[in-house]
Amino acid sequence: MQIGFNKLMLAKTGALVLGVLDKRQLLPFGEDLNDNLGGVLVSAMKGSQFTGAAHQSLMLFSPQGRIVLYGLGNGTVVDAKWCEDAGGKITALLSHSGEKMVTVIFEDHSNSKEDIEQRAAHLGYGALLRSYKFDKYKTKLKSDQKPTLVNMKISVDKHLKAAKHFQELNAVADGVFLARDLVAEPPNVLFPASFAKRLENLKQDGVKVEVLGEKEMTKLGMGALLGVGYGSSRESKLVVMRWNGGKRGEKPIAFVGKGVCFDTGGISLKPASGMEDMKWDMGGAAVVSGLMKALAGRNAKANVVGVVGLVENMPDGNAQRPGDVVTSMSGQTIEIINTDAEGRLVLADALWYTNQRFKPKFMIDLATLTGAMLVALGQVNCGYFSNDDNLASQLDEAASIVGEGVWRMPLGSEYNKMMDSDIADMKNAGPRFGGSITAACFLERFVEKCSWSHMDIAGMAWSSKDTPTVPKGGTGWGVRTLNQLVKAEYEAR
Repeated sequence: MQIGFNKLMLAKTGALVLGVLDKRQLLPFGEDLNDNLGGVLVSAMKGSQFTGAAHQSLMLFSPQGRIVLYGLGNGTVVDAKWCEDAGGKITALLSHSGEKMVTVIFEDHSNSKEDIEQRAAHLGYGALLRSYKFDKYKTKLKSDQKPTLVNMKISVDKHLKAAKHFQELNAVADGVFLARDLVAEPPNVLFPASFAKRLENLKQDGVKVEVLGEKEMTKLGMGALLGVGYGSSRESKLVVMRWNGGKRGEKPIAFVGKGVCFDTGGISLKPASGMEDMKWDMGGAAVVSGLMKALAGRNAKANVVGVVGLVENMPDGNAQRPGDVVTSMSGQTIEIINTDAEGRLVLADALWYTNQRFKPKFMIDLATLTGAMLVALGQVNCGYFSNDDNLASQLDEAASIVGEGVWRMPLGSEYNKMMDSDIADMKNAGPRFGGSITAACFLERFVEKCSWSHMDIAGMAWSSKDTPTVPKGGTGWGVRTLNQLVKAEYEAR
């Protein structure tokens, strides 16, 4: 959907959205239109349950066309996040209405500390995020299944300034959409080599992209990552993406993603029911990829490295077995207890490689790592772990600003020792209880003294229902939080 901005004025064509305060109080533009239409807006409100409560809506028809009255509430702080939700709700309301264009009259009335043009930009951002769809494989869509709304105009004072704010948000949306696309693709289309090829397209955005194959990873000693892919006919890949927007020679910050393009569980085979969902076990790699696109698109003033390990976990005669021992790039040995605990093996080598090669200020890894995290926090919050309180605080703040929920989880020696092996340095799976914590403790053994956070996005990468700015399906969760983290804390000033 195209988002545009123009000066504050009533549109002559298309649908129109007007804000209404609690107790059915119209704002100035709404009052003028109501007078011109002979009081039809007030009459419609009185004949309905619409009161102007926050996010309530009422659609009516007039000689001038479709009009949506949108509730602003009573003393509601209409901040950027509120406006994003409103933009998404308006898009959902009108998407299949038959309307091709809508104009939102954005009149200032709020006690928000944010500038009105910034809030207007976020309304457009929310609308854009909600307009996303992944229907490229649907060949028989009926006309009523196709969205009609293709254009939103936001009418606001200082519209040129609002448009400038939106440019940066639009770049972030592009990153979110890339992550959503990658997660939604079927596994026969998106596998390690094709995933890597898509990431090479980021070169057009100014990102340096390097692809390592199995030959290069074997020389590096990445026995943990490579072992996961032994059962697949597809070659495993490691993709390194670099955005150098900061000061020359300044240490980068690094993001590492788990990219298991399909996870059968390997020899420790998963149940058949629901296995189709394992196409999105590469959600962490998708977020890292989307983040790199977003940073490049908005020309972020920071040096950033993104590393994704791409594998398939399949069962065949060459597949890794429970009981095997593999040697990671770090030299540490790992006893394989469960071949379905494969993502941590991929991350172990990817984290070690990233730290050794780039010596970053910090590393954050993202992974759909454990079902235990989904049990613990559901699909409301991402559980994360960190060895650095300052980095954890920055993550909390960034997530709060964009409205993506996070919840810090514990680490500790009591949990860590649960991963000790009788015959190797460690095992890849611990006891059933505390599974997300022991998985994080496993990863901690591969970061040395580097500041680090692990984000287990098992409950966040895919949504089975719509939210105001996220249609059901791949969410792109995390791109916005990490972009905000980079922007607020690490960009060159």
